[in-house]
Amino acid sequence: MALDPIEPSTLDFILQVERHYASLIGRADSDLSKLPGLPPWRNAADRPGSQDKSADSGPDREPSLGGKLLYAGELDATGRALLVASNIAGAASLAATADLAAQKQSVRDGVADFLVTSLSEALRILKNQIRKRETVAVCIASAPEAVEREMLDRGVLPDLLRPSDEVPTHSLFVTQGARQITPATLGNNSILLTWRVASAPALWLPRLDAVAIDCLQPDAWSAHRWLRLSPRYLGRMSQSVRLLYCDQEFKADFIEKVRAQIERGEIGVQVEIQVTGEGIRDQLRLSQPDDSPAID
Repeated sequence: MALDPIEPSTLDFILQVERHYASLIGRADSDLSKLPGLPPWRNAADRPGSQDKSADSGPDREPSLGGKLLYAGELDATGRALLVASNIAGAASLAATADLAAQKQSVRDGVADFLVTSLSEALRILKNQIRKRETVAVCIASAPEAVEREMLDRGVLPDLLRPSDEVPTHSLFVTQGARQITPATLGNNSILLTWRVASAPALWLPRLDAVAIDCLQPDAWSAHRWLRLSPRYLGRMSQSVRLLYCDQEFKADFIEKVRAQIERGEIGVQVEIQVTGEGIRDQLRLSQPDDSPAID
């Protein structure tokens, strides 16, 4: 039984979020690696006696952007993807738009946690969350140019900005120390793996996610975080599909373990796995023996 095709706009958005997430989380790894005497998955908040009570704290906490502020600018397609990616990476984020339809859509899709009318309102929310090193995405219902002028006047300096941004006022943030994130690149042997199920995705996709996490190497912390948190922050956009960039070893291990669980009856639904890479485009459907697995 063939599954309905994935809406191209949905897949494109998830892919855009994933690439922005890779860019952001790479910054977290770079920043934490500079702290003396700490392994790359720890920071000062993990030391004995720390009072950090954030959800991500603990002795083996992975790198994140907790405590950082990303300014995404206009809440266009890039801005929307950046807000979601920022949540997954652990940062607080701010965007702005005067477009009423975009404002409503951002709240409806869960892209923005708060829609406010002024920078002062936004800062009250952001300061509290940044202090606690917790994520939040705030959108101001105003033109970005006006918001940015007020940010500069009030000395509000974001830590991170969207990549390759040519908005003139953003250069002023850069001269004061804000950093534009660097677009993440893919390795030559990277494979895009997507997986879906024929029914009851709320039940079975988390089971497949657990299989994927079990296939990851312990030091693949950014992929661990992506698999664990992206379904939460992508919301309804990821209800029917998951994706991950991986290598051949992970792909083979994942398919083998999914097949084994289906054969043992631990996964009771047809699973579709799509493999896309340079010169590769396979679609594998795995199901119980009474159905016929097929490769398209």
